[in-house]
This record gives sequence, C-alpha cells and structure tokens, in this order.
Amino acid sequence: MAVKNILIHPDPLLKKQCSVVKAVSSEVKELAHDMLETMYAAPGVGLAAPQVGVLERIFVMDCSGKDAEPTPLVLINPTIIWTSHEKNVYNEGCLSLPEMYEDVERPAQAVIQFLDIDGAEQECEFDGLWATCAQHELDHLNGKLFIDYLSGLKRTMITKKMMKLKKERART
Repeated sequence: MAVKNILIHPDPLLKKQCSVVKAVSSEVKELAHDMLETMYAAPGVGLAAPQVGVLERIFVMDCSGKDAEPTPLVLINPTIIWTSHEKNVYNEGCLSLPEMYEDVERPAQAVIQFLDIDGAEQECEFDGLWATCAQHELDHLNGKLFIDYLSGLKRTMITKKMMKLKKERART
C-alpha cells in the first residue's frame, strides 16, 4: 500500500467524467487500499479516484469519527438510486481544496448501489454525514466539486486561493 499525491484544484482531471470500472481486478483492489491509506493519512473522511489522478468510478470513505472503530467503505461504480426530500446542510471541505470549507445543502439520506472491494453488489442507505460524504465523493466521479454548489464569486475566490497555494507548494 502507498500514500498517493492528492490533486489540488484547479487541476483538469478533477473536472473530468470517470469511466466505469470493468472488473474488480487486483489493480482496482490495490488502488482502493492505496486510496484508503491516502485518505486516513490526509486525514479525511472520503477520497475519490480522480483526486489521485485515476479517472475510474471508485471512491472510499469512513465517517466513523476519530474515537470510533474505523469503518472503511470502498464503493465501485456507485449509483444513487434514491435521495430524501429532506435536506441537510454541512460545512463541507475537500482534500483537493485544502482548508476551504463552505456550507452545502444536500439530501439528508441517499441509497446507493455499488460493487464492494470483492466485486459483490451492494445497496446501502446512508444518512447524516455518511450521506453527505457519499454524495460529495460521487460528485467527484462526475467531475463536480463542492464549490460548484456555491455562488460564482465564492467559487472564483476559492479557485484563486488554490492557485496561490499550488504556486507556493511548487516553490518548496
């Protein structure tokens, strides 16, 4: 397993649509394990493949909390099949937008179909932070970032901050 570099916005790969995973191969399993290690090291609660430069429909998440037993999930080819009418607002962040947080409204619950790391079909209902995280990561697979839910002005300000951060990191 290896910790991978996380792409920082604006990176063109973060805005691309991801391809369906054709088979849960040993390479896909290795990617999933690397992504979990990367997510925990960051630290974060979710990470999508395009954030590590892989344009495939896979993301990992674990919203169990700092003091709880880890509950890592690997979702391959996820599809939302239902969302609640009830909404939640969370102050979302993203590993590809370090230290940027904004309120985003999303459905409070979501049911997602996916393949697990063993290639078995699963259907899971998520609520609260788990639902927000799953929808946030699924957005990544469609080339969408949480800042795309914000006003144009806020998006522009955050993008400029990220460009400055990338320049500073490139110098060091």
